[in-house]
Amino acid sequence: MAKRVYQVWQGSNKFFLNGRFIFGPDARSLIVTLMLIIVPVIIFCTLVARHLRHEFTPYNAGYAVLVAAIAFTIYVLLLLFLTSARDPGIFPRNTHPPEEEIRYDSSAEGGARYTPGLQFPRTKEVMVNGIAVKVKYCETCKLYRPPRCSHCSICNNCVERFDHHCPWVGQCIGLRNYRFFFMFVSSATLLCIYIFAMSAFYIKVLMDNQNDSVWKAMKESPASVILMVYCFISLWFVGGLTGFHLYLISTNQTTYENFRYRGDNRINAYDRGCLNNFLEIFCTKIKPSRNNFRAYVQEAIQRPPPSSFTHEAATAAAVDEEHLDSDTREKVQDDLGLGEDLLKISQRRNIEEIDEELCDRGGNGPHHISSEVNSVLDSDYHRDSLTIKQAEIRHSSWGRRGSSSWEIAPEVLATNSRSHHHVSAREEANQLV
Repeated sequence: MAKRVYQVWQGSNKFFLNGRFIFGPDARSLIVTLMLIIVPVIIFCTLVARHLRHEFTPYNAGYAVLVAAIAFTIYVLLLLFLTSARDPGIFPRNTHPPEEEIRYDSSAEGGARYTPGLQFPRTKEVMVNGIAVKVKYCETCKLYRPPRCSHCSICNNCVERFDHHCPWVGQCIGLRNYRFFFMFVSSATLLCIYIFAMSAFYIKVLMDNQNDSVWKAMKESPASVILMVYCFISLWFVGGLTGFHLYLISTNQTTYENFRYRGDNRINAYDRGCLNNFLEIFCTKIKPSRNNFRAYVQEAIQRPPPSSFTHEAATAAAVDEEHLDSDTREKVQDDLGLGEDLLKISQRRNIEEIDEELCDRGGNGPHHISSEVNSVLDSDYHRDSLTIKQAEIRHSSWGRRGSSSWEIAPEVLATNSRSHHHVSAREEANQLV
């Protein structure tokens, strides 16, 4: 049976309802976050807001305090769900490295040979708004990350416009959920302020109704005091986070960029002005997910993995190198043999030495002398002819191996001229005899 994408997903994400919802690997932290939101709201509704139902001029206007708290809490939880349960902008990984970037590299140091291997440039430069921006190659996802994309080590995915991985929501914050994350944080801040204000107002109501001091009113409603302390502490976190992300949005930065490049004094290629930066975050259409987690997996065309491809390329290169070495050794041996033959030819007796020997042996008879001279010259001629043929064969075969052109070596031409010289010498010797 064919499997779906979420069933063979290589990241660390967790899926629910057959791939309809995607969470990070630390999705259990959501339970803590939910408790931190729901428990204080329940305490507020049961112990504080319930007593404020009839404390306003319209007799039943106090119900609005209770309804507002519940509605606002549901809104915050919805934003939390939209932040945690959706694709944050995962960039699909490749099954094979990009072929257009493959290059081979072989080097030799100290006489040792190294087989070539697949290598990729670690970084490339792309232009963003007229400014050169470096993008890195991701070994895990086998791709060059788009600008502002980074690999999350927790989720094991490359995420577009990666901001950070938030353990409180159990998900990466990226291109497709940053808007909901900011709205969740800011709404949680407003909820803390609302509960803090209503709890303080209830203490004020107790003081007015009973004409008591603050301390007696606080003893009368300890739940209000606890909620005020809890909201005050929470405001330092969610309120501070809201203010920090307001700054990031106004300058069009991400948390990752702010912490990583803070001291580099780099030009921000993405800053379009404060107003346009806010419009980009809140008023642009959210891009659809690049992944269809419920789709069936299609069998990809089988291709050799990079390791085997490298091995085959290295084997082929090694074989070519061995052929090249053997051809080089053959040529060197041929050149050495040809040099020896040429040395022997150059050391032979010239025609004057033959004439002197004929003069010294003048009494042996013409026929004997002529036959001896002919035998000597014939042996030299045949030896020179053999040398010429061997040299031609060697150099012609080497020319075929090394290049497509046919060239006659200068040694062959010299040997050939010497052979013609010996032929003429033999004719002159016969005449003398």
